[in-house]
Amino acid sequence: MTDASLHKKGKSLLALDARTKKRNAAEARFKGYGIAAIAVSLFFLVALLVTIISNGVPAFTQTYVNVAVTLDAAKLDKNGNRDIDDIKKVSTFGYKPLINAALVDAVAGIETELSDKDVGKILSASAPAVVRDYVIANPDQIGETVAFRLLTSSRVDGYMKGRVVREDLARDKNLDAAHLDLIDVMVGQGSVERVFNWDFVLGADASESRPEQAGIGVSMLGSFFMMLVVLILALPIGVAASIYLEEFAPQNRFTDLIEVNISNLAAVPSIVFGILGLAVFIQFAHLPQSAPIVGGLTLTLMTLPTIVISTRASLKSVPPSIRDAALGVGASKMQAVFHHVLPLAMPGILTGTIIGLAQALGETAPLLLIGMVGYIATNYPDGVASGFLDPNSAMPAQIYEWAKRADPAFYERAWGGIIVLLLFLLTMNLIAIILRRRFERRW
Repeated sequence: MTDASLHKKGKSLLALDARTKKRNAAEARFKGYGIAAIAVSLFFLVALLVTIISNGVPAFTQTYVNVAVTLDAAKLDKNGNRDIDDIKKVSTFGYKPLINAALVDAVAGIETELSDKDVGKILSASAPAVVRDYVIANPDQIGETVAFRLLTSSRVDGYMKGRVVREDLARDKNLDAAHLDLIDVMVGQGSVERVFNWDFVLGADASESRPEQAGIGVSMLGSFFMMLVVLILALPIGVAASIYLEEFAPQNRFTDLIEVNISNLAAVPSIVFGILGLAVFIQFAHLPQSAPIVGGLTLTLMTLPTIVISTRASLKSVPPSIRDAALGVGASKMQAVFHHVLPLAMPGILTGTIIGLAQALGETAPLLLIGMVGYIATNYPDGVASGFLDPNSAMPAQIYEWAKRADPAFYERAWGGIIVLLLFLLTMNLIAIILRRRFERRW
């Protein structure tokens, strides 16, 4: 039927009838729903990023007091022989009066209601240990006046960052408004400053009484050793299992059962793998609790199904004609797989592996069961072997530990740790994109 014949009946192909208009309106509504869904997703994503950055960025700066401490030889080296064993016998309690006296001298020209004893409360509890470590490392400096940059207390640091206001100190036993007045004057003099906090990036965790000293560096190293274990074990085992199941295994009930179980394991909650790791690697194999090797083995079990599924999908995406052509020119089955199919599937395999590692890097639940949350990592491992076997923490476990502590300074560091963890995850996903484009081949 032509447009002319339809026109005679009062209709035309170029005119929209009611049914077409209804269909077009439904299509427009569907596009609107899609645009609205994207807009809502972007809104929540931006809100999440703004929340993380606004709460976490302050953790990367810290407030310090510049003070010149006189290392009194009469108190630090009573025998005067510079014997390191005698110097080590002086505890941090012996250094505290020296630091307090130096701080009193530094604020001597400032009018304040504080007593000499109360002035020292603006410093962190870690200050005596910092000075003591310096003296032990440099015993020849005893008797000299040495300039130190010492941490302020978490309350003073919070005041400098706007987290603590004067009203918050109404029921605080350590600080009051007079301390904040003193800090304002010292900031103007340049003796109190807020600088980038490398100790947060490179340092270790601290006790609950010293939140200003806590850092995520040691737990980053723990995560690194765990990821090495996962990479060394999960990649070859997962790829080898995938190649066998996809290319060599006969299709029968047994292989079908294996495939179903692999798919089911990928959906098992991660805490179940934590229970398995606790039972097998700690209680049965007697591996050290809280060690990165145990965490790595547990996360390997959790990551294997993801790597197997992604690798099999990559192998399936290679056209059958590649296999047929290789076999047609005389290649064996193994040669066809390893020389032709596997190189073409490599981008997908690497992408799936890195995504699986990124998922394992952010897991916390399995680490709860093997004790990596309850352990406070305060020192770097001595070597590679101790990095795998000595108790340590991991970034997700460290963030969880900080988030449950009472001091707001730890809560701030939990947000900062999330930023560090996200940077690691973004880096791993960027590597996955680069590798996929590097090895990608078109046919």
